[in-house]
Amino acid sequence: MSTSAPADSTSAPVVAGLDELARRALALVQPGSRAVLGIAGSPGAGKTTLAGLLAARVNELSLESGGPGAPFAAHVPMDGYHLAESTLARLGRSDRKGALDTFDGWGFLALVRRLTSETDHTVYAPSFDRSIEEPIAGEHAIEPETRLVVLEGNYLLVDDGDGPWAQVKPLLTESWFCETPDEVRVSRLVVRHGIGGRTPEAALAWAETVDGRNALLIESTAPRADLVVSGITGAILSA
Repeated sequence: MSTSAPADSTSAPVVAGLDELARRALALVQPGSRAVLGIAGSPGAGKTTLAGLLAARVNELSLESGGPGAPFAAHVPMDGYHLAESTLARLGRSDRKGALDTFDGWGFLALVRRLTSETDHTVYAPSFDRSIEEPIAGEHAIEPETRLVVLEGNYLLVDDGDGPWAQVKPLLTESWFCETPDEVRVSRLVVRHGIGGRTPEAALAWAETVDGRNALLIESTAPRADLVVSGITGAILSA
């Protein structure tokens, strides 16, 4: 899969602290094994941009040090595990898409397990197409040569007891939380939802209500992270 930074006009570029983060991520990789770095954060925090830039920079550092470069590091988003629109409609959850129970948590957990154990063949993961608001099967390919997976998503650090999400964090080599002020996140989300077809008023309402409720849960998981980083500059805020 490509590890170039994603084209996302709703997120500011994260560059200032990138090298420090990339070197930390690179150090997670031990000989003969694959590391999985999880980056969590609320909607609009900038975690997708951070993860894409981070994977790309790790590949550059690998190449500079005599390593293979891409696909040494790969960016894998959680969003491909959104339930389909038809499934959400059947379950009566369309009006809160993005909430914890609008994802296939068990399917995502199975992917994380595969990423940690299946290193002798390509593992495929779904993506999410915002233009049609649907997941796309098998778009991301994690090659056997990939030694670092940068996994990102809203709910990586949620503890739901006996549910699937609580079983994700123990599989991560390290976990980071992407933190961004609410006003910045909401402004990004309004742009994102506008691109998705909502009016400015509807976009703001969704960002403040549906996304806002989800953010309350997600922000409460930040203390479980090994590192908190800025979703604006990439600077380390706490460790």
